[in-house]
Amino acid sequence: MFELAGGYTTLLRNAVDVALVAYIIYRGLLLIRGTRAAPMLAGLTILVLLYFLASQLGFITLGWLLSNVLSSIILVVVVLFQDDIRRVLTKVGMRPLLRRSISSTLAQTVDEVVVVCERLSGQKLGALIIIQREVGLDQFIEDGTTLNAPVNRKLLNSLFVKESSLHDGAVVIENGSIKAAGCLLPLSLSPDLDPNLGTRHRAALGVSEQSDCLAVVVSEQNGSISLAREGKLTQNLLPSRLREFLRQELEIPAESQTASPYKRGV
Repeated sequence: MFELAGGYTTLLRNAVDVALVAYIIYRGLLLIRGTRAAPMLAGLTILVLLYFLASQLGFITLGWLLSNVLSSIILVVVVLFQDDIRRVLTKVGMRPLLRRSISSTLAQTVDEVVVVCERLSGQKLGALIIIQREVGLDQFIEDGTTLNAPVNRKLLNSLFVKESSLHDGAVVIENGSIKAAGCLLPLSLSPDLDPNLGTRHRAALGVSEQSDCLAVVVSEQNGSISLAREGKLTQNLLPSRLREFLRQELEIPAESQTASPYKRGV
């Protein structure tokens, strides 16, 4: 009887073990899907398969070469996937226990940002607005001009007019507060970028690759509005679509709706 119970316990433990590993692998594949890590991971998988094939077929030289490469696989993975690993660990740390609650202040922030972007777009004034989430951006805020002012459309608009000495830098918003303006951000070095993208768009992509922030860009050339998140750029957004994206990414519940920003003057 005890041996039978012990057998069932072992079977259950093994089943849970396999299920957990399968879930972790599944979640990992979801996180890298659509990123540059996906084709890199496919390439590494091919190398591993070639190694086992070479061993079976007796290809000594090829097996030796692949063996030396795969012996440093952990270092290779860390070097190749450093940005993706940082992003994955950030997501794991945020969900679900460490996620902060969404307040009406955040919904108001989204409305103010959308209104300002709509106006700047109409005037073809360039802008770069960063909405910080879980990952801190202090390293970039320190290089800017500290404001610590409530998010206000008039203030945001004044920061990006050409007469402002801060209009070329980025504005960083955290918890309903404009932390700093004139911030310098890292430019994306991705080889897959459209060569026609300007500095603001590259900076938006660069900071979104290194953190979980949302970066809103208004083009100075044509007034188009774009949103960068997780190293991806969504371009030519209407103000209403931008608002929808921001609320969705920030997980603002429907009950946090504020008065429509399109019914109020800027």
